[in-house]
Amino acid sequence: MSETAERVAVTCPSCSPDVETVHEVLKEGNGQSTVRCTECSHVHKTTIETEEDVERDVVVSQDGESFTATAEAPPEETVAVGEEFVLETPEAIMVVRITDLQLEDEKRTDEAKVEDVETFWTRAVDNVRVNVTINPNDGRRDESRSVKMDVPGDREFEVGEVEEFADEEFEVKSIALRDDATGYHFNPLGEEGDVAIAKDIKRLYGDDRTSSAWSAW
Repeated sequence: MSETAERVAVTCPSCSPDVETVHEVLKEGNGQSTVRCTECSHVHKTTIETEEDVERDVVVSQDGESFTATAEAPPEETVAVGEEFVLETPEAIMVVRITDLQLEDEKRTDEAKVEDVETFWTRAVDNVRVNVTINPNDGRRDESRSVKMDVPGDREFEVGEVEEFADEEFEVKSIALRDDATGYHFNPLGEEGDVAIAKDIKRLYGDDRTSSAWSAW
């Protein structure tokens, strides 16, 4: 099945030069678009007026730090917490995920039109830092240690798999997910074979598998 063609109201030089009628957009172009009148089927080119994008502040959280940038978007577009978009800054181009939407008077919401949003609160998700708690393989929780892994946001981690990072080697035992992670049935994940991607992970918990670590000798 084909998608329904976009429709706009413009004048038709054939049947209605003074009054706008409904037209189907056949092809969009730079400045001029090809349209077909639904009244007389006349095909012609015309200029379609569109709303200009508006600029909004974007606060980006990355590796425990934050900075402010700006982004442009159509004012009538609806945005929501959890959505991702490409943010261009003078320093870099990155993918960010919306974590909160701030309206006027510092009100917060999970969904709104761009024109109503004052500030996008986001975090970078194309490259992320994953916190890992590694427990001794003899179960001594008081001697656990923490490490940080810098990985691509779409890097997968699976419960039951052994991970190697720098001088560390550990078996993933459970995965705590972030509040904005979607598509998972449980939090934390703890069944063998459960999988999560790095940008959705709050913390990994693992048992040490480093051959020289935690030796009693």
